[in-house]
Amino acid sequence: MTRNTTDDGRTERARSTRTGRKGGTRPRSSPLAVTARAAVCVASAAVLVASAVSWTAYHWVTSGLNTSDALDAIGKGAPRHLDNSVNLLLIGLDSRKDMDGNDLPREFVQSQLHAGSSEIGYYNTNTLILMHIPAGGGRVTAFSIPRDDYVETLDGDGTSQGEHKIKEAYANAYTVRHDKLSAQGVTGPDLEHRSREAGREATLATVQHLLGVPIDHFAEVNLLGFYDIAKVLQPIRVCLKHAVHDTYSGADFPAGPQDLDPRQALAFVRQRHGLDGGDLDRTRRQQAFLSSVTQKLKTEGVFGDLGKLQGLFGVVQKDLVIDHGFDVLDFAQQATNLTGGNVEFHTLPITGFAMRKGEDVNLVDPARIREIVQAMIGHDPAGAATPGTPAASTPAQPPAPATVDVANGSSRTGAAAAELKALGALGYTPGTYSNAPAQSATTVTYGTGAATAAGQIAGRLHTAAARPDPAVPAGHVRVVLGADFTPRSTTPPTTRPPAAPPTTVPPSAFSGDAVRMGGIPCVD
Repeated sequence: MTRNTTDDGRTERARSTRTGRKGGTRPRSSPLAVTARAAVCVASAAVLVASAVSWTAYHWVTSGLNTSDALDAIGKGAPRHLDNSVNLLLIGLDSRKDMDGNDLPREFVQSQLHAGSSEIGYYNTNTLILMHIPAGGGRVTAFSIPRDDYVETLDGDGTSQGEHKIKEAYANAYTVRHDKLSAQGVTGPDLEHRSREAGREATLATVQHLLGVPIDHFAEVNLLGFYDIAKVLQPIRVCLKHAVHDTYSGADFPAGPQDLDPRQALAFVRQRHGLDGGDLDRTRRQQAFLSSVTQKLKTEGVFGDLGKLQGLFGVVQKDLVIDHGFDVLDFAQQATNLTGGNVEFHTLPITGFAMRKGEDVNLVDPARIREIVQAMIGHDPAGAATPGTPAASTPAQPPAPATVDVANGSSRTGAAAAELKALGALGYTPGTYSNAPAQSATTVTYGTGAATAAGQIAGRLHTAAARPDPAVPAGHVRVVLGADFTPRSTTPPTTRPPAAPPTTVPPSAFSGDAVRMGGIPCVD
């Protein structure tokens, strides 16, 4: 594969293999580029399935998961949470490589995925979906970010890459890190793993900056994951408003409801030609496909089918990458609406099309996008708390069950005992208090099953995000007070005024109609 260098000095693979652009027309994406959009969502649903069956299955799955530390790189620049909601970014990686950087078998890629050469796709993220899971339940709101949106992309440390398609943030960072490590003599799987971490960091930083809301967790999957899940769950029922016949994708379906095998499912989610909205309509195809899959998970006995559950476990372990703090069981307890039909997908708006750096792109208004997203999820950046100030706008939330242990690494005598008493007054179970070596910043860590409580306590103390720690007992939260610790009021959070509710945003603000999960929606 050839390389060239862009005008901002970034090394990247030949654009001919990344965009498929011909002349001045809108670029035809590489075959099956966007199937990862559906794949990452379905893989995340599989995580919920895996965590819901039993503790035994939970430990079996988590022991083999691929995890990442990429979120650590963007924590300092993250907007603050005003409540205990969760923002999960789903990333679909357009790569025909396995986790170690080896090409998928050529015959499989061409005959089963119908995705062309393993050289196509590189490391673009053709799926970016932010799922907002409200504190205490309620409707889950999902935002699809069109892959060709032309925005400022960032590296994981917050430095600018310049303006690019948002899907290229991962590939740009991957390439720079890959070339640097290669020059240092790093090879093999280690080279691939460390280069992909740079890509993940860049993608997380870019999306967080664009939307203006914090990212708490993420899940990443590549093309193979979609096929594997469709194979386990086949047949998949979908519905089309009109009959279609597309030679590019192989989509050849009548109008109305129908059942798809894995190869047909790939064609269904990849079709762009012949759709009025092109790539934006194809996004809704994948949203509809995800709705169909979750409907099947809920209504057709998948939870009780050991063979299918084992197949899903295998996909999760083989094809999915999640952040190291992703507590699968805790997440499932907060996000039962994902399989309950209470998720609504919106495609974020564009303002038009243009040519930039020789490529066709979507023009966007970042300020308007932030306004829409923050209004929909009830996030008010102007009301965010600053360190040392009570979060007056935090809505009332009951304390999650957990035993809290506090250690004093600050210079305040008696601080650990006082803080443990304060946390007990809020409703947490008091554990032990002790002294600890001096440290500058207060930290919150937690054992299995205590992620929600840890997040609440970290929010109260205005610390960095709580982190899992295998040394902390299950059901416990450990707080180590640092030099930055400031005693806070013991007033229970239920006396604080509630935050403003999410604002209704008119449907016209988005690109096309919303897709509601929880059935078999008919789409174009």
